[in-house]
Formats: sequence, C-alpha cells, structure tokens
Amino acid sequence: MSSSHTIPKNYDFREVEERWQRTWRDEDNYFDPDSTKPRFIIDTPPPYPTGNFHIGNALNWCYIDFIARYKRMRGYNVMFPQGWDCHGLPTEVKVEEIHGITKNDVPREEFRRLCRELTHENIAKMRTTLRRCGFSTDWSHEYITMLPQYFGKTQLSFLRMLKAGYIYQSEHPVNFCTRCETAIAFAEVSHEGRETKLNFFDFDGLEIATTRPELLAACVAVAVHPEDERYTDLVGKHLTVPLFGHEVAVIKDEDVDPSFGSGAVMICTFGDKQDVHWWKKYDLPLRKAIDRKGRMTALCGRYEGMKAEECRTAILGDMEAAGILKRQEKLEQRVGTCWRCKTPIEILSERQWFVRIKPEEILKAARQVKWYPEHMQMRLENWVEQMEWDWCISRQRIFATPIPVWFCAKCGEMVLPDEADLPIDPTVTKPNHPCPTCGSEEFVGEDDVLDTWMDSSISVLNITGWDGSETPEIFPAQLRPQGHDIIRTWAFYTILRSVALTGERPWDGILVNGMVLGEDGYKMSKSRNNIIPPEDILSEYGADAFRQWGAMGSATGQDIMFNWNDVVAASRFQTKMWNIIRFVLTQLEREPVDEAAEVTELLDRWLLVKLSKTAAEVTNALETYQFDQGLKAIRDFTRNILADDYIELVKGRLYSDAPERASACRALTITVDALCRMIAPYTPHFAEECWAQFREDSVLKQPWVEIAVDDPEAERIGDHVVGLTAELRRYKHDAGLALNAPFGTMNIYAPDQIDDSGDVARALNATVAWKTGEPKLEKSVAGVTFNMAVIGPKLRKQAKAFMQAVEALPAEAIVTPPATVSVDGEEIAVPEDAFAPKFAFSVEGEEVEVLDFDEVTVTLRRD
Repeated sequence: MSSSHTIPKNYDFREVEERWQRTWRDEDNYFDPDSTKPRFIIDTPPPYPTGNFHIGNALNWCYIDFIARYKRMRGYNVMFPQGWDCHGLPTEVKVEEIHGITKNDVPREEFRRLCRELTHENIAKMRTTLRRCGFSTDWSHEYITMLPQYFGKTQLSFLRMLKAGYIYQSEHPVNFCTRCETAIAFAEVSHEGRETKLNFFDFDGLEIATTRPELLAACVAVAVHPEDERYTDLVGKHLTVPLFGHEVAVIKDEDVDPSFGSGAVMICTFGDKQDVHWWKKYDLPLRKAIDRKGRMTALCGRYEGMKAEECRTAILGDMEAAGILKRQEKLEQRVGTCWRCKTPIEILSERQWFVRIKPEEILKAARQVKWYPEHMQMRLENWVEQMEWDWCISRQRIFATPIPVWFCAKCGEMVLPDEADLPIDPTVTKPNHPCPTCGSEEFVGEDDVLDTWMDSSISVLNITGWDGSETPEIFPAQLRPQGHDIIRTWAFYTILRSVALTGERPWDGILVNGMVLGEDGYKMSKSRNNIIPPEDILSEYGADAFRQWGAMGSATGQDIMFNWNDVVAASRFQTKMWNIIRFVLTQLEREPVDEAAEVTELLDRWLLVKLSKTAAEVTNALETYQFDQGLKAIRDFTRNILADDYIELVKGRLYSDAPERASACRALTITVDALCRMIAPYTPHFAEECWAQFREDSVLKQPWVEIAVDDPEAERIGDHVVGLTAELRRYKHDAGLALNAPFGTMNIYAPDQIDDSGDVARALNATVAWKTGEPKLEKSVAGVTFNMAVIGPKLRKQAKAFMQAVEALPAEAIVTPPATVSVDGEEIAVPEDAFAPKFAFSVEGEEVEVLDFDEVTVTLRRD
C-alpha cells in the first residue's frame, strides 16, 4: 500500500493517462483462439478512414470498450477487433483535390495507389486517437478492407452468392448520382426538403402539371385516374408530346391522384419510382433522356448536352414562346439526393449488378437477434418491408473491390476466376483458361467495382475466420454495436449476406447507439460550426472524463447532446473520488488491515449492504448495456452514501484508537476495492491509478466485483441512524452552531436497541445515549406562538391587544383556548388556529429540548 505522503494531493489526468497507456500491453487484450473461457466476440464497426476519429465514432467506441472491459473481468475471452472500411468516393475526391488531378488523368492502378497511400496515413492518425481514449482494442484482429487478404474474401463472397443465385446482372432502373457518376443503393439516398415549381402546360389539348419538364423527351405515356370523369373520353387515345412530336397513349391507373396538379400525369423514363412502377406494369418503351454525367442525350434534340437544370430552363422558355405554358405554382417537395454530395439523384436504366432481396429470410434472422433497445428492430423491419428493388451493388468508380468477372470478347459468355486465384483485378489479369463456350482467349474485364457495403457487410465473417470452406466455429458473434443511422445499410446488408453465405444470423445481439448533437442541439456539421473533435476534450479534461460523458449522456439508443459542463462534472467526480481514496488510505496505513477481519459494527455493515446493492445495480446495467444507469449508481454511492453519509459518521471512530476502528477499516478496504473494479470499465486510467495505491497487479485483470451482503436489520437501522444524524446536524446548523462545536447531552429514544459504536456522538460532538421506550418528560407551557396569517386579517387594529390578552391567560387556557377573550372590556371571539402553546420540557427537573422525528424522540440538554 502506498504511503499517503507519496500520493499526489491532486489527480493529474495528463500524467496518469499517458503513463498507463505506456504501461499497458496490447497483448493483454488479444482474443485467444485456444482459450477454454466463454467467448464474447464483438463485430466492431469499421470506420471510414478520414483521418478524423470524430466524436460520434468515439461515443460508439466508448460503449464497446465498456462492454469489452466488463466482459473480460467477468471471465470472457473477448474479441474487440479494429477494422477500417477504406473503399469509397470520399477518398477518391480527396486524392483528386490533393494532387490536382481527376481519376481519369492517371492510370487506374496509379490512382488506386494514391488512394491507398492517403488511407494508410489517415488510419495512422485515427489509431492515435483510439489509443488516447484508452480503448482496449484487439489489434491482433485489425483488418483493412482495401488490402488483398480482405477484399479477396469480398470477391469470394461475391462468387458464392453469384453461384447461389443471389447475385445477377441486369439492365434495370437504378438510383444514379450524376456528380459522383455512379449508381447508388436506395439506402444511400437521402431526402431533403426543397422548393420547386409545378409547371402547368398544354399537352396536345390536355393540361399537364410537372416539376420536371426537362424529361419531356422521355415521356412514354399519360396516366389518369379511372374514375376521373374529366378524362374518361381520352383513355386509349394518343397524344403528341409538345416540342418533341412523338405520340404517347393515355392510360388509366388507380395510383393517379386526381387532386394533384391537373389530375393527368406524364409518365417519363424515369422521373421517380412511380414512373418505374408504371413502366414495368404496362410494358412501356424506354426513352433515355439523361446520361450518366447528368447531360441530355441525343434523344432530346437541340437540348442535347445540356445539364438537366439548363434544359429545364430552356424548355420552359420554349413553352412560353409557343404559348403552351399556362402558369407556375411554388411547390415544397422531398427530393432524393446522394448521401455523399447532396446532388439530386436521377433514375437511369443501366446494366448493373444486383443482390436479390429475400425479405422473409432477412426478417427471420433479424428476429433471432436480440435488439438493444428493442424498438430499434422495427426500423429494420420497416425498411425490409418497404424494399421495392433489389440491392444495386455495382459502382462506376475506381477505388473499390473489383468485381471478379470477365466476359468473352467473342461470344459474350461470363467467365469467372477460380476461387484459389482470388483476389484478382479483371482489368489487369486474364482468366487462366479459355472461354468454356467458344474457346476464345480474348476477354474483357468488368471495370465496375463493388459497393463498399459489400466489403463491410462481411466484417463479422472476416473476424470469425470465414474462408469459404465452412461456417466458422466461433460464428455468430455475440454483439454488433452500431449507430441507428446505418440500420438500413450495415445491419441490413450484414444480415442479408450472413444468411446467404451461412444460413445463420450474424450475431446474438445488436446494440444501437444514437448520434451526437452539438451544444446547439443540432447534428454536428461543418456548416453549423458545432463540431467538437475528441482531441479537444482529451487535451482539456482527459480520456476518462470524456468516457464518463459518453456513459452519462443518454440512455442507449438515444441521441446525445455534447455539453462541456457534463465533461467538467465528470472531471470533478474523479477529483472527489481521488480525495476519498487519499483519505481512506491515510486511515488504513496507520496499522495493517486484517483482510480476514470481520465487519462487525452497525454502520460498517450498513455500508456493505449499500455497496452490495450498488454492485448488483451496476452489474445489471452493464449486462443490459444501460451504461448511464451503471455509472450513475457508482457516482451516487460514492458521493452520497460513502462520502456524505458513511465517512462523515465514522470519521471520529477512524481518528480514534477504539477497537471498533478495525471494523471500519475493513469495510472501507472492501468498498474501495469494489469501487475500483466497478469503475474500471468506465474510467480505466483512473481506476488503475486508484487501485495501484493499495493493491498489486492491474485492476483490469481482476475478476468482476463479487459482493452479496444481505443484512436487512443493519440496513433498516442504519438508514434510521444516517437519516437521524442528518436531521440533527441540520438542527445544529440552524441553531447557529458550527458542526464541530460541542452539542450537549442527548438521549435518543428509538424503537430498536441501537449500538452505533459511538459514531453519532462523535459526528455531532455530543454525549449520546441510545434508549428504547418513551422519555419521562415533564411538560409545561412556556409561552405562545401566534399565527399572524390568521390574526392580522381577522383582528387588524385589535391584533396587538388580543395577543397581550392571550399571553395573560392561565396555562390551561392557552392549551385549551376559550371561545372569547376580553380586549379593552370587549369580548373578542378567538379565531381558529390563532395561536398555539409553546412547551418547555424537563427530565428530573433539568430543562431539555425535545426533537421529534419519525418514530424517534430526542432529548437534548445543552452543556
């Protein structure tokens, strides 16, 4: 045990955290595949390596680390891997910006090399932040999706799902970002409110209203509602499309809203999902008006080459010139945009690769997973049930996993690589065998790449050791922690792929965290200037204060608002607990504490009962991932029960040489030991430093706290003693006495016989005798207390004379008031509750103060 003289008075988080981070060994956190311990595998989110491990990432990792550290202390073999989801457009854009190039200015492989270099640099920066936060990452299971050993598994999973019929290639309408020049999945489409104009124009004698006149060249039909009497005669006829001259049929369909616009709808290929639905339903022709770069095609005649916005302006101008534009109305609408660049998406018909969505098997697996919080499961179910199209997995980019497919240049046959040859880049290598259909040796490699979610959605398979030979022995994982914003992407895709590749659910449970909001209550963003980098918090208050903020900010699953005051409060709690540890160690070092000694005294037993209940509450909170409840229980116990109640009551005994002192020292040893263990998952550096003052080894290597003290009598009587002492201290303060001033002689009459080892007497600096029964009091009237709230309004000018008359009454009349009193010769009615007697008490002729509390009477004689 450290000497109190060597324990710093102030807790220096900078020195402590840096020292322990240098001391801790990565190997202590490695998952041991040969261990016989129960396993707990965490499918950790692989962040995108931007170089900035933002506060939302950090919150999620706080949760994961609380779980990992707790489970290790519970005896589990824990895997807390770190992955990096590398592929994607943001890196490509950053590389283009840094080097002043576009992806087409350099060879494909050179551009990929530049992307890999930037990604490695960013990963190194983010690793530093992870370590500064004190996360107990299993670095032996780190994976980087852009490296061959990982994306080779992505390609293997592609081939397996292709052979099983889950993956297919087809020309089909897809969401397309013309700025990023790639297809995107529905899950990557954001929706924003924007103001546009609803344009009413003459469509060959029929009024049409549209927000997208630039798609006029792609018009393939006009639809009206079957019961709309305005257009009954038009159904089945053909109309000529203005400005372009081709003819389209008028069809009827119940999906048309007669109350919107003119009630007649122009069907174009494609303005929205409804157009796609009608196009399929009625087998309409395909007219492509917009290309992959967002420019108008040759189909659009003189508008060819224009951007969609330019074309819209030009067509509206030509309509006005032709006299067919009737009017325009402002319209608020929800526009689908690219989640990356916020450009409005187009629906283009393109040949792409897709994964079949099988809702029933996805929902079945999702329902086998326990969701924390439970209501988050509905988000996934709602998403699955509203899916209308399959998952488009091909992208027209460069920095991503290549699709491992060739096509025969002669006959067009699809040719696949041998699984043993993976990973491959079909734009660089050729098959090692001729075309199986025609024997040709000329091939065209697929130059589309895979959606990055195809990489990350096999994270759980990767960490559990999937190689395609069989389902790994340690699959499924025990937990997936992630944000609620990627339920419809990462959670959905992982469940889909897990079922397709193994037939099983990917995890036993999924823990969903909320988003971090700025101090202004809005989602953190550069445009709002409300971003707080984790490094700012770490530098100012340290990792453990930051981790406490993460735990206490909100219940699991709810969004959390960042507030500097919460971090300050966390730092102050560490200071409070540090001072408690210093005080306790000062007492314990006076003489060796017998670790086998029994805790015998009332308040010591009371403390251990409260400690036992706190440990049970913290354990349950960590088992159910209610981190805020667990840390709150620790804080409340430490500040209120241990410091304010217990230590203040037994301080005098600790300062004494009484034999009962040993019981208090043993109780404090047990308590500090348990507190260090309980707080270790939350604040590992702080817990380690406190533990090192009186124990050997590391608190992080200790088993979880095991304490179950059941002593109802000690708890019940202890509660009375603690509550009574608080009331008496308050009474003493209200009497104008310092808390350490002498307080006289006190008899306490309680329902139970109490032996408090003299703790109350020392705490109050009084002579205290505990008794049962009722005190033998001599009671006498000592005066009158007047109720001016009654007397003033009732008697007004006579109030003073009334009070004098009452004071002159005999004692029995003060106790039992008469109906009237004489005031200046006039009988005045005594108002109800106008006054009450003041009593004086004495015991055996000595005057005492009598204090009544719940079931307790105290007589006090001032010395």
